[in-house]
Amino acid sequence: MSLIVMKFGGSSVGDADRMKRVAARIVDRQRQGNRCVVVVSAMGDTTDDLIDLSKQIVSGAPPAREMDMLLSTGEQVSMALLAMAIRELGESAVSYTGWQAGMITDPVHSKARITDIRPDRVIKSVEEGHIVIVAGFQGMTEDGQITTLGRGGSDTTAVALAAAIKADLCEIYTDVDGIYSTDPRVVKVARKLNEICYDEMLELANLGAAVLHPRAVEYAKHYQVPLVVRSSFSTNEGTYVKEEAVMEQGVVVKGIAYDKNVSRISILGVPEKVGQLAKVFSALAKEGIDVDIIVQSGVKDGAADFSFTVSSSDKDRAMEVIASIQSEIGFREAVSEVNLVKVSIVGAGMVSNPGVAATMFETISELGVSINMVSTSEIKMSCVIDADRLNDVVRALHTAYGLDTDVQAFVGGPAERR
Repeated sequence: MSLIVMKFGGSSVGDADRMKRVAARIVDRQRQGNRCVVVVSAMGDTTDDLIDLSKQIVSGAPPAREMDMLLSTGEQVSMALLAMAIRELGESAVSYTGWQAGMITDPVHSKARITDIRPDRVIKSVEEGHIVIVAGFQGMTEDGQITTLGRGGSDTTAVALAAAIKADLCEIYTDVDGIYSTDPRVVKVARKLNEICYDEMLELANLGAAVLHPRAVEYAKHYQVPLVVRSSFSTNEGTYVKEEAVMEQGVVVKGIAYDKNVSRISILGVPEKVGQLAKVFSALAKEGIDVDIIVQSGVKDGAADFSFTVSSSDKDRAMEVIASIQSEIGFREAVSEVNLVKVSIVGAGMVSNPGVAATMFETISELGVSINMVSTSEIKMSCVIDADRLNDVVRALHTAYGLDTDVQAFVGGPAERR
């Protein structure tokens, strides 16, 4: 008898009919001889609707604590309705909020991190024969404050809970039937991957692929949680995320991701003194602002320019932080730039293939697109480009690396169509 954690996203439970179909799928899994723990997101656009409602009440930024109180209600609606639907099918089900399920987090509202899981209530209910439904995306601090884990946090809830209860498998059900080599809405001939390793999936998730939340992948890798992504609307085999994935012959790049939430900030005329960059990035870090790609120019007349990227949602706040330390650092000016995207290639095979970088640069340049910034690691390479050519670049790279379903695999040079 296997213990399985099944996570269903908002589109999977978007209305009453979909809720009933999900309930039937869970009941079928239970009746096959499994024990099921289910993590569920808010229905459809509930979270967005609640955010819009708050904007009608509050003129500025709403209090983070109260937003967590508000947004956590969406998952509570889903968990209760799903438990009712399962009971209608003749199986016993019990629903728990994140805090009832033992999700303990740090006190950072709106993007809290799980610090501990105390799943005794969940385990006891499973042992009693119940299907357990847990609200994703939410937890509670040690002193009783309700928190949320950030958008996509239900994935993290599912994987963390699977690790805590030592589940045999964690299934992430979504509106696509697995993980693709890139966004199939952009590239119609994108291929579905049968399997992918944790490191590759973590890079893709961090770089903009929205199928799995990065923290969920981190948990799965750290605790070696067997993970599969599959569709809640079909019975097709999904994509397995595991420690080591079989490398397809000739496939060096596994996937292409993109991130539209990119802004560049440039600080110009920074006096050449030890510790200047440390002051800037320490100030940003204290405000919880993540910095991605960093590029510094050469020193001229005792001063240098440097640029870095942040998420567009953090751009205004980052500029305020930088303005607040201008007198301390003595730079000339700071400017920001929007309408940018980051396009990235990911693949464990890149480590031993020197032709990968050249192909990326050549492919982008042949489209007449300028590369503004570059970042690399052992298994990924990212380029920041103008947003208006994003789709063209993704399609061209997908073909160049042999990822189209009708082209030969990349072997160090441009791919050829069969």
